[in-house]
Amino acid sequence: MAKVIATISLKGGVGKTTITAAVAEFMSLEFGQRVLLIDLDSQINLTTMMISEEKWLTLNNHGLTLATIFSDAAHGSRNFDLKQTIQRGVSPVKGVNGIDMISSSLDLIGLQEEISALRVAGQMGLDSVRILEQAVAPVKDFYDYILLDCPPNIGPITLNGLAMSDGYIIPTIPDVLSTYGIPQIQKEVRSFSRQLGRTIVELGLVITKYKSNSAIHKTTVKNLRRDSNIQNVLPVYLPEANSIAASAEFQYYASLKAKYGNAGQFDALREITKHIMTEAQAKL
Repeated sequence: MAKVIATISLKGGVGKTTITAAVAEFMSLEFGQRVLLIDLDSQINLTTMMISEEKWLTLNNHGLTLATIFSDAAHGSRNFDLKQTIQRGVSPVKGVNGIDMISSSLDLIGLQEEISALRVAGQMGLDSVRILEQAVAPVKDFYDYILLDCPPNIGPITLNGLAMSDGYIIPTIPDVLSTYGIPQIQKEVRSFSRQLGRTIVELGLVITKYKSNSAIHKTTVKNLRRDSNIQNVLPVYLPEANSIAASAEFQYYASLKAKYGNAGQFDALREITKHIMTEAQAKL
């Protein structure tokens, strides 16, 4: 059965989506894992990064996105088709064939409000956070990992992701503003875990856009490592690089090195992926 890992950050621009995509691609090509990506973020960045905006638009027009799952729950309909919605072999990197994906939709913006209203009204209870889990349950055994790219909030869509997750990672730039929301994430996940009656394990912080010549970055990482409330800071930091930023744009690549860069970026992402898998195998 798949190990389910959520990627969460309350701060935009920290590389949340890039980390999710890269970890999936490295899991597949470098470590031979079968991965399902689920894009929970209504900004659809992971979706367009992996399949292109044009392909997403076609899927969205035919109701073959995550939005249909939540629309069915909110309106009592039965339109979601799991087999048709899962997109096979979505990576634009040559040789990466082991990644499937359920795409996001801009329609999640309004649906999140509807699901939240039903939850507040007490019409669904904990069922309101098990919508996603129940929808994808039939395929869970086909994957080694399911990676969830969560929205930058702890709303009902994120809670649906957490409800099916075994663990979570928090990408962060090592500066004051980016790390400010980490305690809030930890607090909310602990509280939600108690509601579920099980632990959602913190697998670690992933340091992104790291500048080795920055005193602020060095000091922040040191402080994070000393913070008793943080269980784990992964020991490999993803350096800031133009190639990493450019990887968010959909295009075809000959290799992972061509996509993410060969000046330390490839090695860093491979090691980050390896550490996440090691943590998952040990703790989940």
